[in-house]
Amino acid sequence: MSDGYSERDLDTALVREMERFLLELGGGFAFVARQKRITVDGDDFYLDLLFYHRGLRRLVVLDLKLGKFEAGFKGQMELVLRWLDKHERAAGEEAPIGLILCAQAGAEQLELLQIGQADVHVAEYVTRHLPPALLHRKIEAAQRRSAAQTAARHNDANIEYSNDEVEL
Repeated sequence: MSDGYSERDLDTALVREMERFLLELGGGFAFVARQKRITVDGDDFYLDLLFYHRGLRRLVVLDLKLGKFEAGFKGQMELVLRWLDKHERAAGEEAPIGLILCAQAGAEQLELLQIGQADVHVAEYVTRHLPPALLHRKIEAAQRRSAAQTAARHNDANIEYSNDEVEL
């Protein structure tokens, strides 16, 4: 924006950027808060961005990290989600979910932490344009991971045990 802008110009620019960001996330998101403070045992934690998704009927926490994913991020997100579930969840809503956006995430670490099997998810952001071949490989890898997770959930749902097959 130029130096000579009005309050209306500023408002319009802010709303345009927020709209563009929400549309990138997908339809149904409503902005709730930025840097929302929660206090647990006297310690303050800040939620980078908090949204509500109308279709999912749940709060969605977006945690932005500058660097590489660290295992401790999952624990902090779980703490935040449980706090929201206890103090902010309204009747008829589903449990909140969290998305950790980071510059880099190791596949083995995510697998061992069972990211995506609970309400915590991790995604990488891109600050520069990727070469088309690399982008294509990343999309294919994401599709394979998604298909494998879906198949695993489907197989788990179809397993039935009789009483004599289960040993305690």
